[in-house]
Amino acid sequence: MIREASFNNRVAILATMHQKERVIAPIFEQELGLRVVVPPDFDTDIFGTFTRETPRPGNQIEAVRFKAEKALDVTGENIAIASEGSFAPHPILPYISSNREIVILIDKEQDIEIIGEEISTETNHSHLVVDNAEQALKFAKKVGFPKHGLVVMCEESPKDRDNVFKGIVTEEKLVESVNFVVSESPARKAHVETDMRAMYNPTRMKNIAKATHNLVKKINSLCPKCSFPGFDITRRIPGLPCELCGLPTPLTKTVVYQCQKCGFTQEKSFVDGRKSADPGQCMYCNP
Repeated sequence: MIREASFNNRVAILATMHQKERVIAPIFEQELGLRVVVPPDFDTDIFGTFTRETPRPGNQIEAVRFKAEKALDVTGENIAIASEGSFAPHPILPYISSNREIVILIDKEQDIEIIGEEISTETNHSHLVVDNAEQALKFAKKVGFPKHGLVVMCEESPKDRDNVFKGIVTEEKLVESVNFVVSESPARKAHVETDMRAMYNPTRMKNIAKATHNLVKKINSLCPKCSFPGFDITRRIPGLPCELCGLPTPLTKTVVYQCQKCGFTQEKSFVDGRKSADPGQCMYCNP
């Protein structure tokens, strides 16, 4: 049997420059006894920026893994934590914007890689093209300014950082930035958007905390056969019966857990406590 993983009193390097330790570190320290340290001068902007002047390398999972591996390389430590966020239409509710947060833990000593996730519709992710500062101030009120920061730039996809004004949290700075960009822009317009970096976006920070809790939950989920952490759902099988006609629906009936170490699998049905589906989800009752 593989021995149960241990994290107590060990050091983990958190790959961030955006103060994510404020929500991530307490969770790991309280739940696992893992001491979280942020390396000095660690530039995560090289792995992509929300303002698009630096593209993200690969997909979201690849990018978060790159961050963690880089943190291990520069510090020589054995454990790294990193997170990566994205904003897109919700996978089930495509007309609603969603925030997907990924938090990864890599432990080279114990050969562990586990990923936590949170997909939430709670986000203020938004943008607006304005002609003047008054329009920008109206937009700001709708997105939680000044607790949530803003970004002002000449165009939606800037080519360099000199054209981007980030971390705006005062009306004075917002007005100044918009007036400057409008005066310099050939179209006499400014692109204003929410600053989605964690330290300027409390709503996103809450979702990072939820993803971290999900990661810790997975770490504490041990394989029944070998006790390796991260015994998690790898497949969902549809077929939850309609409560009216009893026919199978597209909703999940059974989930399959699998150990990433020994490969042991286990099926569980009705994991969320629901044994039937609403007729509105049935292709027969609601074609």
